[in-house]
Amino acid sequence: MRDEGDSPRVPACALAAAAAIAAAIVLLAAPGAGAQSVSELNSKIASARSQVDQIGAVIQAKTQALAAARQQAAAAAAREAQLTELLAQGQEREAELQAKVEQTRARLAATEAQLRRSLRALAGRLVAIYEGNSPDPTELLLSSHGFNDLANRAEMLGRIQQADDALAERVRILKREVAAQLAAVSAAHAQAVAYDQRIAAAREQISAVRANAEAQAAALDTARQQEQSALAGLQSQVSSWQQQVEQAQQVSAEQAQQTVSNWLGQWAIPEAIVMCESGGNFQAVNPTSGAGGAYQIMPSTWRMYGQSGLPQNASPSLQSQVAGQIWQDSGPSAWECAGR
Repeated sequence: MRDEGDSPRVPACALAAAAAIAAAIVLLAAPGAGAQSVSELNSKIASARSQVDQIGAVIQAKTQALAAARQQAAAAAAREAQLTELLAQGQEREAELQAKVEQTRARLAATEAQLRRSLRALAGRLVAIYEGNSPDPTELLLSSHGFNDLANRAEMLGRIQQADDALAERVRILKREVAAQLAAVSAAHAQAVAYDQRIAAAREQISAVRANAEAQAAALDTARQQEQSALAGLQSQVSSWQQQVEQAQQVSAEQAQQTVSNWLGQWAIPEAIVMCESGGNFQAVNPTSGAGGAYQIMPSTWRMYGQSGLPQNASPSLQSQVAGQIWQDSGPSAWECAGR
């Protein structure tokens, strides 16, 4: 160590290499040959995490759109069910109207038959009048026999006139009834047809809306599943890269330790310094300074590190242990040979 006198000498290049070991150990503590790959992996991880955030935002947006599409489809399905029920009611109403139409047609047929009979009666009466088969009122009254006969004949003439008038009025009424019933039948049928057409059109329209909403929901669900699959794959890749980073860092540390071990050999400090100090002799003693052992440790330093006796009398393992502690605390500056 420092202040020792007649120590053996080694070549200057070996001493320079020994003096550089401390700095080399510090460099080895940082990532070595694998530093670039670790840096690249960390860059990939950062990029992948950014993509994870972007995909997550896309998935969230598609999830919201999917919920809206499903809600729209559910609303359309509910409306379609309502319209289907209305259409069923409309079909029942149409059946009722059709029955009413049939009843009206039956009444119309009876009315038309009655009208035809009345028309035939009226036509017969008119023909009889035209052919002179009807009695002349003046002649009928003048040929009466007494007042009672006259009154009876006058009453009969009045009844004939009333019958003729009633027949004509009945014909007019029947014609109006026929026209009204025909109009009612046409209106009822048109109303039923128009109602069913509106309901059917509305149901078809809402059915199309529902089908479109369901298709959108299915497409969004498929897209969301694809995004989730991509996200899972990306997260798995990130995990794999992180493991590679950890392995690379661990390998670098192990390589550094192995390299240091190779430099130090069997010694606690660089071998070149040991050879310079003592030639590797664990019993060596410097007669000038009193430093002893393979590492040429001063007795005072030996006692400062909690040891008793003299270093040259201690076991090689104990000498190496104390020398390693001195190296950790002071580095190469504790040995004069390290600076030569």
